[in-house]
Amino acid sequence: MKNETTISIITATRNSVSFIADCMASISQQDYKKFEHIVIDGASTDGSIVVIKKLLRANSTFISEPDKGIYDAFNKGISLSTGEIIGFLNADDFYASSNVLTQIAEAFYDPTVCAVYGDLEYVGQQDTSKVVRRWRGDQFNQKNLTFGWMPAHPTFYVRREWYSRIGGFDPNYKISADYLSVLKLFSCSDFKSAYIPNCLVKMRVGGTSNKSLSLMLRKSIEDWRALRSCNIGAIKSALSLVCKNARKVRQFLN
Repeated sequence: MKNETTISIITATRNSVSFIADCMASISQQDYKKFEHIVIDGASTDGSIVVIKKLLRANSTFISEPDKGIYDAFNKGISLSTGEIIGFLNADDFYASSNVLTQIAEAFYDPTVCAVYGDLEYVGQQDTSKVVRRWRGDQFNQKNLTFGWMPAHPTFYVRREWYSRIGGFDPNYKISADYLSVLKLFSCSDFKSAYIPNCLVKMRVGGTSNKSLSLMLRKSIEDWRALRSCNIGAIKSALSLVCKNARKVRQFLN
């Protein structure tokens, strides 16, 4: 493979003993081998640490300590990473096939490409063959940000220089810092992305943002803050929120 570059995969986890082994196995099975895996554990107490230590590879970094939430963990992972390309695969997610990293690396052959993303499937927590939702991406268009568009973040890989440029993830957001980072990145006129029209990651249902009505409301409030902090007007921000939630409904129909 030409021009191989190191991909840094960051996994944030806390008390995920039921799923972390699947996540780490899907990384080990990748046919693209020039990667590093950074596991940031938030001081788990359920046995996750024992499982993680058993499965760590030679090209892995592991720390376990209290943190301020998932975005604090993401920032720690970025600071520890050495790869030119950075992506995130959390404890309850796993790659859809063994050639996902190869597809991502090939998309980055174009030196003008700043980010790569693909499709995502939400699957059952226990029966991962059951697909609950399909998040199908598409090629980015600047106007799409107004209509609630964003790439599936678990499939989103970015050249590390861009995280330096936007200052990583804002830990003041508990649910929507990934959305804020996407808004910042795609608002830059020189930020070029590439879409891979394949399912790259499978995510178990039951994520933080949709566990309850109160969390869904909190996410909407944080999404609004993110939009407004990027100087998107009130009317366009409101339209974006409506469209963003409407897109989720479509995912159940794909």
